[in-house]
Amino acid sequence: MKLRIMIVDDSSVMRMLLARGLRQAGFDVVHVIEAGNGTEALAQFRPGEIDIVFCDLAMPTMDGYEFVTRLRQVAPAIPILLITAEGSPAKMDLARRCGASEVIQKPPTLDELQRKVPALLGLAVSRLTGGAV
Repeated sequence: MKLRIMIVDDSSVMRMLLARGLRQAGFDVVHVIEAGNGTEALAQFRPGEIDIVFCDLAMPTMDGYEFVTRLRQVAPAIPILLITAEGSPAKMDLARRCGASEVIQKPPTLDELQRKVPALLGLAVSRLTGGAV
């Protein structure tokens, strides 16, 4: 399966590392849309063009909470994986209440990506990674 992703993070280095990490985890990432904050991401988002969204929590202009809330209004079913360095239980709970499908700590490990992404997409790990786990 070809994976089309959106990465929303104010750090260009983190966006690059996440895209690379997904490929290293065995995903066939064929399309990447990058945005430095939620405002940019909403302007670039087109329903049907993205399979999964990866989003940071703390960003300028529009943070992850507001972005997830607003994205849910236009794309209620898209998987959103919030990745944050600010992983207190209260913040993680608020992120889920705003509409994040899953919340994990920064930086995500290859194992986390291999487990979480297929689960969010509703597919078996072997289908996305060709059996490599």
